[in-house]
Amino acid sequence: VYQLLTDLKQQRKESGKTKQSSGQQNLNTIMYETLKYISKTPCRYQSPETVREFLVAMKDHKLTK
Repeated sequence: VYQLLTDLKQQRKESGKTKQSSGQQNLNTIMYETLKYISKTPCRYQSPETVREFLVAMKDHKLTK
């Protein structure tokens, strides 16, 4: 999620600024707050590879949801 939001934020910066609707402004606020929260947690340092490695390592334990 962190990677997705940072990529989206970067794309928006590169596309330039245009007038935004109130719905778009609300989405920007949600993105900002989410990135702010996630950047303070350890998941900021996770990558798809580390998550995949974790899932493979846990597969042998046959955990249920």
